Amino acid sequence: MSQEFKIEIISPDKRIFAGSSDEAILPCFEGQVTILKDHIPLITFLRPGIIEIGKNEKFYTEDGTVEFSDNNLLILSTTIQSLKMINTEQKNSMIREAEKALSSNQISDKQKYIFNYKIETLKQIN
Repeated sequence: MSQEFKIEIISPDKRIFAGSSDEAILPCFEGQVTILKDHIPLITFLRPGIIEIGKNEKFYTEDGTVEFSDNNLLILSTTIQSLKMINTEQKNSMIREAEKALSSNQISDKQKYIFNYKIETLKQIN
């Protein structure tokens, strides 16, 4: 019996991923959430981090929503891209921009939390 479930990742302008896997790991505000087949229904929000689909697919996201029900995982995000598409120059530029924003005195604690996760995640990307 297959342990896979359907996964779809969508951004406003295109479908990023459509397929199936036996596991998905998501960076949510509650912490890292692992989805397996027959997981309880779930609706939650993404924070900056890496989405892992199985062992081979990884995506960087800054935000989004997640819905899982009836063994269908739907991820909606405006800021998602495959790690394969992020080069070192782009990554370093994103880190600099986040560090500059983080140094501002005009941001809220929630924004500081999000920028810290963004910087931490980007530094982990090879």
